[in-house]
Amino acid sequence: MTAPLVELRNVSIAFGGIKAVDHVTVDLHPGEVVGLLGHNGAGKSTLIKCLSGAYQADAGEIFIDGEKVEIKNPRDARALNIETIYQTLALADNLDAASNLFLGRELITPMGFVDDAAMEAETRKIMGRLNPNFRKFKEPVKALSGGQRQSVAIARAVYFNARILIMDEPTAALGPQETQMVAELIQELKAQGLGIFLIEHDIHNVMKLCDRASVMKNGQLVGTVDVKDVTDEDILGMIILGKMPDRAR
Repeated sequence: MTAPLVELRNVSIAFGGIKAVDHVTVDLHPGEVVGLLGHNGAGKSTLIKCLSGAYQADAGEIFIDGEKVEIKNPRDARALNIETIYQTLALADNLDAASNLFLGRELITPMGFVDDAAMEAETRKIMGRLNPNFRKFKEPVKALSGGQRQSVAIARAVYFNARILIMDEPTAALGPQETQMVAELIQELKAQGLGIFLIEHDIHNVMKLCDRASVMKNGQLVGTVDVKDVTDEDILGMIILGKMPDRAR
């Protein structure tokens, strides 16, 4: 089997003497969605922030395509084609989709002006690939629905060549239709060969969207299971009891 797209190996990080993450190993392959689950404070967000460059691990190693890498800040992560979509989405509400897509990385005309037409054309192209029903190119993103806002954030990551996507509860606070839209976006990204770490609380979303699920409790990895081999109750048991289901042992 080929080397994983990402491997976090024996990662540990402590804050004030408390181990938030304790020797955790997880991996991710191209075209795969791995769900990260656990109670608040289980360590899943802290672990993934070591990959996004928000935190630096005290111990452990990170491998991308089998090569050991150093990720000291978000810029390092971006250079390795790792993009993070936080729950807050980090969108500028008063700007339209194109201005958000290119925020901080604007296209410039030969005369040195911001090239709005080129940015809109590129935005229409990437949206045509990801969310063909998206029509509101001229409106500020604050006028968009939750699912449409999520698609702008995803389009920004994909446009800038993300290969590894970290998504923090992408369907939180969305209605059923919007949740379905995001699920379709995730399927499209999988088909394009991206690897996705999905931080989730909703076990039903994990069963629907993920190929594997890694469960954490008290900073440690309970285990990783193939979603097709377990039930909702099995995963719930891992979260609450902190042990692997019998069928997965």
